Amino acid sequence: MVLWLFGYGSLIWKAGFHHDDRVVGFIKDYRRVFYQGSTDHRGIPEYPGRTVTIEPLHGDVCWGVAYKVSGEEDEKAALEHLEVREKQYDVKAYLDFFTDPTSTTPTITGVMVYIASPDKKLNENYLGPASLEEMANQIVKAKGPSGPNRDYLFHLEEALLQLGCKNDKHVKDLANEVGRIISGQEVIASS
Repeated sequence: MVLWLFGYGSLIWKAGFHHDDRVVGFIKDYRRVFYQGSTDHRGIPEYPGRTVTIEPLHGDVCWGVAYKVSGEEDEKAALEHLEVREKQYDVKAYLDFFTDPTSTTPTITGVMVYIASPDKKLNENYLGPASLEEMANQIVKAKGPSGPNRDYLFHLEEALLQLGCKNDKHVKDLANEVGRIISGQEVIASS
């Protein structure tokens, strides 16, 4: 028995479960967006942080990693870990995973991915789109049990660069705006 899991956020740099293989690649027709509220890791219920989810977008790709988990015990342990860690993500989808941008044949079919849907009845923490400045200010201020929300953003930006993904405009623009706000605060604090 083999389970493949796709990570496009913190799972890229911190799996937290035993896996037999880690493959860099992407899913098609989805994009990564900072639209999910985090009240359990990178924020609190009174002040949620922002984490990534994916949303359909024809023609786009979302880079990340696929983890191969083999064996019943390892699969059970991985799913138990992820059911707690990803509990605010209300949809599990099984998608095709590619490693070659020119290929029309997936490298792996049926990779499981956790998605935070925009359905407010099923996902009460969905924040949705906002201006770059609004999202950046929220990320600068939010902090939860797993640490500051800004660390999540900066770790994601670095992890994507390490994968060779330099074209995630949403993450790059948000990280630049958060950095600009933090720099401005440091200048004011030192005055």
